[in-house]
Amino acid sequence: MNMKTETIEKNVQKDIDVLAEFIHIYCVEKHAGTERARPKSAGDVGRYLASVDFDLCAECAGLLLHAVSKRVLCLYDTKPACKKCPTHCYGPGHRDKIREVMRYSGMCLIMRGRLGLMKKYFS
Repeated sequence: MNMKTETIEKNVQKDIDVLAEFIHIYCVEKHAGTERARPKSAGDVGRYLASVDFDLCAECAGLLLHAVSKRVLCLYDTKPACKKCPTHCYGPGHRDKIREVMRYSGMCLIMRGRLGLMKKYFS
């Protein structure tokens, strides 16, 4: 694997870890009392999800799987923020839901002082 490929892999993993944390915060706060399981998939999506060490409800796991698959398939080597991207790959329902999740979780992170993850929220 060359340096450029390694850098892309690290960036993809970092983006997926941030997405997973945002979705996890949302799930814990909004879907309390629902049955949860560890999100799983095969192939590249599964490989990137291996770092996710928490359980999600079925709805949030589905959103995470969709988001991860879209990130893995992203056409851009230097990925722009989704809201600034010329190619909107999320379907309208998923796009609205991820916006809701990011807005809610971003505010929770601000309140908890987790400003390191906020770069994604404001970019």
